[in-house]
Amino acid sequence: MTNAIVHTRVRKVAVAGFTDTNDILATEDPLEIRLVHGPSHNRRQQNISVTMRTPGNDMELAAGFLFTEGIISHSDDIQEVILSSTEDGDIATVHLKPSVNARLGQVQRNFAATAACGVCGKTNLSSIRTGVSVSEHTFTLTTPSLLRLPDLLRHQQSVFDSTGGLHAAALFNDSGQLLLLREDIGRHNAVDKVIGAAMQQSPMSLQQYGLLLSGRAGFELIQKAAMARIPVIAAIGAPSSLAVKMAEQWNITLVGFLKEDRFNIYSGAATIDVPQNTTQHG
Repeated sequence: MTNAIVHTRVRKVAVAGFTDTNDILATEDPLEIRLVHGPSHNRRQQNISVTMRTPGNDMELAAGFLFTEGIISHSDDIQEVILSSTEDGDIATVHLKPSVNARLGQVQRNFAATAACGVCGKTNLSSIRTGVSVSEHTFTLTTPSLLRLPDLLRHQQSVFDSTGGLHAAALFNDSGQLLLLREDIGRHNAVDKVIGAAMQQSPMSLQQYGLLLSGRAGFELIQKAAMARIPVIAAIGAPSSLAVKMAEQWNITLVGFLKEDRFNIYSGAATIDVPQNTTQHG
């Protein structure tokens, strides 16, 4: 990943004293996403978003963002993505095909987002649920295929190993194999990057794959997966209450606290083949 890490001097302090040494940090820099759209005789450029991200895979990030926000419906909507740099930061200018009608009315984004921001800039409560339909799928998983995912994820998080400061999102199949992985300082950016990468690998249908998250599962990540029609989400961390609620409404299987030897199923339990020696509590 280009420019994903930076080196700095740090003073490490302990009870016995301190040591001045070198350290590695995850990079956080702004990326402005611009959209060029409209018929050939009336092309318009519009600033869509500024997001704080880890540099690298910026074309995938821009494409995935436009898709998960409902602005475009397919990778074929994009004519080209042009990356440029200024003194203030980097710019990804996405040119849509003249025949494509950008759906901007239901999104209404034009804001600066921090790396932790997922739904900043939404102008009303109803807009955070716009564009998502109930998932219809036949995706199933076995317990062993789920339990192997944390170890596979850890081995592929190259920048996290160096800095400890990045989130990862990965696509996996029903055999528990990781197919695509992207890292970013923002968890929502990591999801946009991996979805944007998958969009470019047509005819890859995301209804055939699950999404693995290195941290918690907040609502904004469930929404992005739902926009991509991803039927299963497995998170190493905890889900939020709204994430569980919307996963149930959208027929998404949601797994949390995924470890090498255990996990919790918050919705869609019938999708996962679990051992039969069950115990009921409360």
